[in-house]
Amino acid sequence: MRPPLRHRFAALVGGSLRARLVASAALFVLVAIPLTGLVLAHVMEGVVRAEVAGRLDLQLSALRSALDDGPPLRPPGPREETGPREDAGPRGEEGPGGRAPGGRRAGLRLDWLGPERPPFDRPDTGWYWRVTVDGREVAASRSLRREALDLPEPDDEEPGPPHRLASAQTGEGEALLVRSIRFERDGREVRIDVTAPHAALTAPLRDAVLAVAGTLALLGVLLIVAILVQVRFGLHPLERLRASLAAVREGRRERIEGPQPAELRALVGELNALIAQDAAHLRQARLHVANLAHGLKTPLATLSAAAERISPPERRDEMQGLMELMDRRIRHHLRRARTAALGGARRHADVTRHAGDLAAMLEKFRDRDGVRIEARLPAGLVAAVDGEDLDEMLGNLLDNALRHARSLVVLEGALADREVLIRICDDGRGLSTDEIATVRQPGRRLDESQPGHGFGIPITAEIAELYGGRLDLGRAGEGGLEARLALPATAASPP
Repeated sequence: MRPPLRHRFAALVGGSLRARLVASAALFVLVAIPLTGLVLAHVMEGVVRAEVAGRLDLQLSALRSALDDGPPLRPPGPREETGPREDAGPRGEEGPGGRAPGGRRAGLRLDWLGPERPPFDRPDTGWYWRVTVDGREVAASRSLRREALDLPEPDDEEPGPPHRLASAQTGEGEALLVRSIRFERDGREVRIDVTAPHAALTAPLRDAVLAVAGTLALLGVLLIVAILVQVRFGLHPLERLRASLAAVREGRRERIEGPQPAELRALVGELNALIAQDAAHLRQARLHVANLAHGLKTPLATLSAAAERISPPERRDEMQGLMELMDRRIRHHLRRARTAALGGARRHADVTRHAGDLAAMLEKFRDRDGVRIEARLPAGLVAAVDGEDLDEMLGNLLDNALRHARSLVVLEGALADREVLIRICDDGRGLSTDEIATVRQPGRRLDESQPGHGFGIPITAEIAELYGGRLDLGRAGEGGLEARLALPATAASPP
């Protein structure tokens, strides 16, 4: 079963609003322009047909007026029965104004018509006229010479409307357009036929249609260009809105500001309300963290005092280390919660500088020899995070990589799609998919013989998510574990 037309159209334009607008408008233009051309061609055909019919009707009227103003029709005399002379002239009794079929003459003289009017004076042009009396041709145009005309009988005495141009042809097959009238005079039936070549209709129509088609094609191109400009101009406020939202996400603004079109004002108001609500929820959550941290300070101090009385000393030192670690974590989160509760703006951290300093320090003070850190970070790579949070995330990942590396830890950074991407990998044994899922859980460790508490990777992932980033773990090309940390970038980061 084929999908509906709207689904096929959506798949064709790729879900882009700009593509939808341009495609739908262009489709309308591509349909409307040919239809307009067909309508105009039909109208022009009617105009040209009416012009040709009017020209023929004018000749019909002139011939009938000449007959009405001329002498009465008389029966053929002895001279007319004998047929015309071969050298008969164009006027008078023996000219073309008095010939009948078979060379016989009727008793009608049209020499009072005066000179033949163009284009009926040029032979073989298709512009002909003839007058018949009682079915016998008594007069014809100079252009007709002696061609035989096979003309249909008129339906009415009057020629009728212009669209009733009849069709006929000469004995040589020349296509003609015909207007005819039939009436009685002096008791005899008179018929007047006037013809025009079929090209008199088709040639002007062809020229006009070609001119209109070229004009409509140019109009279609201009309309499509205008549509592209209009769509770009019309969607520009949406691009501005996207840039404003990106600035809010990166911490450069606290809300969407600036004038907005009437159609977007309600949307901008809802977005600002959502941003304010999200900020309030964040402050409230961090305030709860601060309260929790304050609540843990007293029990922690009590545990620290009790640890002083533990023996043997090795066990006491281990407990003191745990207390110091807990105290450091509590103070760190308390400081972050206090900053958020006071409405402090999100800070920007130079990833290149922080990562370089951490790599140099860890490489210098680690007790394992032969493991080096290779840093490959571009200058000026800035992330929209707090510097201390960045140090904690990078420190956890670098410390984990150094513990498991054989000889090399690689630290790389780049900017892609408004994100700072940091890659930390080692050449150790790496982790399987199940092991990666395990180490992402707080307090879970794979090797209890190694120092640590199993909170480094979960805390790093949590901090990254708080800033709208993420932490992914996988297999490194160097053979060990690869940690990919993505953080929101700021405008200060190089492209």
